[in-house]
Amino acid sequence: MKVTDKIVAKINRIDTGDVFGYDTLGLTSDEVIAGSKALSRLVDKGIIKRARKGYYYKPKVSVFGEQKPREDVLLSLYLFEKNKQVAYITGTRLYNRLGLTTQVPSSIRVASLDRQVKGKVGNVVIKPAKSYVKVTADAIKYLELLDVIKDLNTIPDLQKSDGLVYLKKTIYNFDTTEIKKLVTYGVAYPPKVRALLGALLEAMTVDTANLTLLKKTINPSSSYDYGITPKMLATVNSWNIV
Repeated sequence: MKVTDKIVAKINRIDTGDVFGYDTLGLTSDEVIAGSKALSRLVDKGIIKRARKGYYYKPKVSVFGEQKPREDVLLSLYLFEKNKQVAYITGTRLYNRLGLTTQVPSSIRVASLDRQVKGKVGNVVIKPAKSYVKVTADAIKYLELLDVIKDLNTIPDLQKSDGLVYLKKTIYNFDTTEIKKLVTYGVAYPPKVRALLGALLEAMTVDTANLTLLKKTINPSSSYDYGITPKMLATVNSWNIV
């Protein structure tokens, strides 16, 4: 069977709106070059559309016109590699999802440790952000929380007191193992994040081992500007937070 026929046969079995790549088509290493040319011809004919480099979809046409795959499906192309998560959404898009801001950004920040994730999903531009540790599916909930601490001063429309309530409520629901993971990832973040994390944990009477670990990473002669008073968080003075 010719490579083109093999690809067409596979595509005929793929549902409209589903995104697929070379691995879905089952191409061998010897077939990739011919397969790439065949896919380009199918794009030119309008049979398939390019979602991003190396990924395609069959357009779905309704009475309202052509429909692209759901945004979350297209975004997943930038977050996963070989079915493993290697990046995550941060910034205002994340804070909107968490209910910390009502603003909807015109771009999406995607954080990865070792790559600059750039692209476009519909009219939304994807811009790179920094991850301080290797991104895994297990790590993401901790990294999201640490990003909230990092950006607490700049999250649009967020009252500092509301941000602290969210952080304390989230951490309160963590068990001992989760607290340890949060601290482990937190150590990789900038000093101001470690300081506020320490203040939050101390206010919630978390075990001293985690607090000691964080305290060792804080310069006692430095101060960290969050605009948080002791009335808002009683432990800020012991962590040099002003």
